[in-house]
This record gives sequence, structure tokens and C-alpha cells, in this order.
Amino acid sequence: MAPLTDDWETFKRLSDEEVVARALADPDALPLPKAFWKNAKVVWPEAKRLTSLRIDPDVLAWFKARGKGYQTRMNAVLRAYVKAQSR
Repeated sequence: MAPLTDDWETFKRLSDEEVVARALADPDALPLPKAFWKNAKVVWPEAKRLTSLRIDPDVLAWFKARGKGYQTRMNAVLRAYVKAQSR
């Protein structure tokens, strides 16, 4: 069996059987039993709102320096703050 990879192009070319074989070889990624999915429901995230927000340049630069998804990370930090304050 080929080693696990972070290469999505390689992953996309795997057959269903190869995906299952890799999952079975990884104790952290074992397939779930069919019963798990019996009552599963798709839950779509609420749409984000476009807003204008004034951020200190150094704070914005710090988040941006960590790459793509910086706005999502900023949202996660704000959400954690709201949750902590709600306790």
C-alpha cells in the first residue's frame, strides 16, 4: 500500500477500495458503521455577513502572515471570546 499523503491530486486518483484500505490501516480514521449515518442530517453553516471592521495594522498583519483563511481565524478568535464572556 502506498504511504499516506497530503497530496490531494494523488488522493483524488485513489479508487474507493484504496481509500477504504488506507482508512482501515489508520486507527484514527476507521470507517464509521452504517448505523452511525442512519439519522445523520446535513447542517449548513449560517452565511457570514460582510462588514467593515477597523483593525490595528499589526494585528491584521499578524493574522494575514499566517496565510489563507486569516479572516476565518479572526472569526474563530472572536467567537471564542464571545463564548468565554457568555459563561
